[in-house]
Amino acid sequence: MTTRQLLRLEGAAVFAVATAAFFALDGAWWVFLLLALAPDIGMVGYLANPRVGALTYNATHVYAAPLALAVLGATLDVRSAALVAAVWTAHIGADRALGYGLKESTSFQDTHLGTL
Repeated sequence: MTTRQLLRLEGAAVFAVATAAFFALDGAWWVFLLLALAPDIGMVGYLANPRVGALTYNATHVYAAPLALAVLGATLDVRSAALVAAVWTAHIGADRALGYGLKESTSFQDTHLGTL
């Protein structure tokens, strides 16, 4: 198994676990669907240029951000934060499983998982 395949498999596993966590928290399916593509708002930076686009896209596609939100939600007992964090994590996992990795500043197609 190649490194890229392993990372894609990892993304699929993260998607599955995060989705299961969302529904284990009694999240509504329509909320999941509503929020599923929200992290892609990070693509708006590509309207400026590829460097800014990579920065904004990557800011919304690293696991650290939803993890921080989940910890904050658990600490403050805010269920909605945990639900948003689960959907956000599932989105990132699905992207990675499909081969959409973190972006390089050269082009949207250049990712840490290879070229799209």
